[in-house]
Amino acid sequence: MAKELAFALINPYTISKSRTGGVIGRFISRTGLELVAARMFGPSQELADRYAEQIRSDKRIHDDIRGILAEYVQKQYGPDPKNGKPRRVMMMLFEGEDAVNRLERVTGNIRYTTASADTIRDTYGDLILDESGKVGYFEPAVLIAPAKEAIEPTLKLWAEYSDKDGGLIEAAVDMPEKGEIQKTLVLIKPDNFQFPSARPGNIIDLFSGSGLRIIGAKVYRMSVAEAQDFYGPVRHALREKLKGMVAERAASVLAQEFGFQITEDARAKLGDVMGPLYGDDQFYQIVKFMTGCWIPDCSAEDASRCGKHRSLALVYAGVNAVNKIRNILGPTDPSKAQPGQVRREFGQDIMVNAAHASDSPENAEREMKIVKVEKDDIKPLVKKYYP
Repeated sequence: MAKELAFALINPYTISKSRTGGVIGRFISRTGLELVAARMFGPSQELADRYAEQIRSDKRIHDDIRGILAEYVQKQYGPDPKNGKPRRVMMMLFEGEDAVNRLERVTGNIRYTTASADTIRDTYGDLILDESGKVGYFEPAVLIAPAKEAIEPTLKLWAEYSDKDGGLIEAAVDMPEKGEIQKTLVLIKPDNFQFPSARPGNIIDLFSGSGLRIIGAKVYRMSVAEAQDFYGPVRHALREKLKGMVAERAASVLAQEFGFQITEDARAKLGDVMGPLYGDDQFYQIVKFMTGCWIPDCSAEDASRCGKHRSLALVYAGVNAVNKIRNILGPTDPSKAQPGQVRREFGQDIMVNAAHASDSPENAEREMKIVKVEKDDIKPLVKKYYP
């Protein structure tokens, strides 16, 4: 069976209530599909109206719900009428066999029910009827295509507005109005995407305790060139930091092998020679973990290509964003992290430690320039499937 491209839109209310992680975790773990792209939108009223019209004219959607759903999109996807500020909508693209049906089964129907929460809409959605049977409150949590035939027109519509309405939604309606707003970068690392699991969503759930807002999202395959730039400061630190440890271990091995003690001066020289070599090797290991490529084996052309491993890049914004995220993330060594911190819960060792977060506002700015979360990765995929 050929691969399909399917989409899911996380609604503004779901995002504002910090249910994003739970939704993403369920989509990845329960569909078994590959998350291939993600982008934050702040839909204009024009996009909301056109999408609503698509829904209203789609006879595949049941008559009882079509008008309600179209009205919901017009009112809840467009900017706030009081101040004109955009609402945040996250688009995710999934790829795999039978993708549309798999996504539909996990999303669930729009229905009035008190049954167990088997689907995303059972858990996060609401359809409340008044005594006369009319809809009193409606929140579908996420929106998907009603059928395979609806994928192409919907994705083409959103791709048309991706540059104008997508990227970093910094002036969203639910952003704090007081205090100095910071932005910080989070990378949910490749170890969380080795197989379909709820880990990426669970990590986002922990970060939601910061009270910050996700204003940008991107499925990111770091190239070797980007990794060398991104982790450049780490390479220099490793070359210096490891001199002492390498000197001690090398001196111990030599003393044991040749039966004489190494002088302090010789130890220092061993560290000067061997420390940078070992530091470079550790740096190469980090780059390979993030990209799937070994630096010495990469040509200049290969280094500039997208890497083999996936991360999910997120930009969080709010007051004191850098420190809030770092406190939830925990120290680099997961064994030194506190219970409830991301690295304690999901990390394995100093390198395979679940997530990265910027350690200062200056580094956040530098890292975001490398990762380019605002870059549009939706449109190229849409063109690939629907040229």
